[in-house]
Amino acid sequence: MVTGPLRSQVDRVWDAFWSGGIANPVEVIEQITYLLFIKRLDELHTKEEQKAARFGDPIENPIFPDGYDSDLPGRRPYRDLRWGVFTNFSPTEMFEVVSEHVFPWLRRLGAEGSSYARNMKDARFTIPTPALLTKVVDLLGEIPMEDRDTKGDIYEYMLSKLATSGTNGQFRTARHIIQLMVDMAEPRPDDRIIDPAFMRKSGVSRDIESKSLDPFGLAA
Repeated sequence: MVTGPLRSQVDRVWDAFWSGGIANPVEVIEQITYLLFIKRLDELHTKEEQKAARFGDPIENPIFPDGYDSDLPGRRPYRDLRWGVFTNFSPTEMFEVVSEHVFPWLRRLGAEGSSYARNMKDARFTIPTPALLTKVVDLLGEIPMEDRDTKGDIYEYMLSKLATSGTNGQFRTARHIIQLMVDMAEPRPDDRIIDPAFMRKSGVSRDIESKSLDPFGLAA
């Protein structure tokens, strides 16, 4: 069960996505999962590097091989696709590496016809800005993921958020949506607010100009 500081850390990651423009809880969980998977691949490769160095042997079946990810002019060394490397790049460069190199590499990483290939063929990177990616990467880096029970607890907690959203609707109106609505409405101090959900209650005067304030006639 996620409690205390760990719960707070997960909530901070979740809130970062919301305030950064991703309000769909399924999409939030999807992007967090991809990023944690990328982080885990780097951790596994690091363990193999340490093992090989201990015995003086080359790494068998490296996750990140030598060479480049393509033959195109904008190619990157596979080393740049590692979490421990690209998280030290500038926000703009990190965003480019993750969107243009890491995710295409993830989609072709598994053997053709494998379960991995089927599940990852549609992997999408939907984080919209370098600033949001940088913030999320920093927050995920602070979450201890070594314990397998912790991983399960975190996903259970995130899924509980998904269940709550499905039952009760979205948690709140995202900040960027609020700003868009305000920009479109361009309200002035002397404007009247029309609330189509308004209903007359006991003690509320009838002289509320219901025809102009309540276009759906709910106050009648």
